Amino acid sequence: MSQFFMPTKVFFGENSLKNFGEAIVSLGTKALIVTGKNSAERSGALSDVKELCNSLEIKYVHFDEVSENPELHTVQKGAELMKEKSCDFIIGIGGGSPLDAAKAISAISANKLKPKDIYKPEKIIKAYPIVAIPTTSGTGSEVTQYSVITDEINQKKAGFGSPLLFPKISFLDPKYTYTLPERPTRDTAIDALSHLLEGIYSKNRSSLLNPLIYEGISLIIKYLPIALKEPNNFRAREKLMLASYYGGMVIAQGGTTLQHSIGYPLTTHYGLSHGQANGIVMKEIIELYEPALQNELTELFDSIGMTKFEFYMWLDQWDFVEDITFPEEFIQKSTEEIAKSRNMAANPRSIQNNEIADILRKISK
Repeated sequence: MSQFFMPTKVFFGENSLKNFGEAIVSLGTKALIVTGKNSAERSGALSDVKELCNSLEIKYVHFDEVSENPELHTVQKGAELMKEKSCDFIIGIGGGSPLDAAKAISAISANKLKPKDIYKPEKIIKAYPIVAIPTTSGTGSEVTQYSVITDEINQKKAGFGSPLLFPKISFLDPKYTYTLPERPTRDTAIDALSHLLEGIYSKNRSSLLNPLIYEGISLIIKYLPIALKEPNNFRAREKLMLASYYGGMVIAQGGTTLQHSIGYPLTTHYGLSHGQANGIVMKEIIELYEPALQNELTELFDSIGMTKFEFYMWLDQWDFVEDITFPEEFIQKSTEEIAKSRNMAANPRSIQNNEIADILRKISK
């Protein structure tokens, strides 16, 4: 049996915020706008949101302290500001980090939680409404119930989720990704690619999503090179945002797997972007899973019109590999953390610790 649940209302396309922004009136009267330092403003999305709020007579407070890989102390600060200013809904603008931070702030504020309690889903029993406006095409956070926040004390990046944290409304406008530099364009697209592939890998996979998975992967393969060469090519940016949207819908149903878990320590300890960390291990994960997913992977590659090795050649052109040597101590500690992560519950087969360690050794230089 298959099921599908995505309660987010999505407006997709150029000028979606301008044309349909009045929908946010139903969510509250004072917004906490959550962004990073620069990307929301540079993209034009922040000024559009402020203009919209002013036109609708919605008050707002701007919290712009979200960094890449947001930490618990940051979302705690955002939650305190939300309470102090009596905001009653949240508008997250940016890549996955501000959108994930918006979800964490919502959960902490609504439930009066200590920051570390967000990792306990049973404590999230209500949430402030969230509006999501992505400025990257990668995380799909605009249509998921998940958030990833770094526990800086324990040096651990971990995810949490609740159906209450699905954004109520999302505005997806490809023009907001025009200003995204080359490297983040590449890495966020590879993150979306990972989400789509994990719709095949996850033991919670649903055949209902296969058309979205195959189409999304095909769009990334075709349009990522174009977007990198022509950053203001609307069609290329539109197709990458659509693929990211599909990827979010996919993981919202089936979750993520080892593919994501193994990338977290690479981001936390070595500063690799989330998408790059996914890209580095992507081929190794396919090889690891293939014996358990022969039929599914055969259908996938047939559907996108590539052999597995042609797909590998496409991946190789992006040169994800860094000149990093992982000490054995790091490998052993990371392996234990990865093996305990929630994502591992969705693997298509049982994964042994030595298999995780072997992948880390293979990508170590």
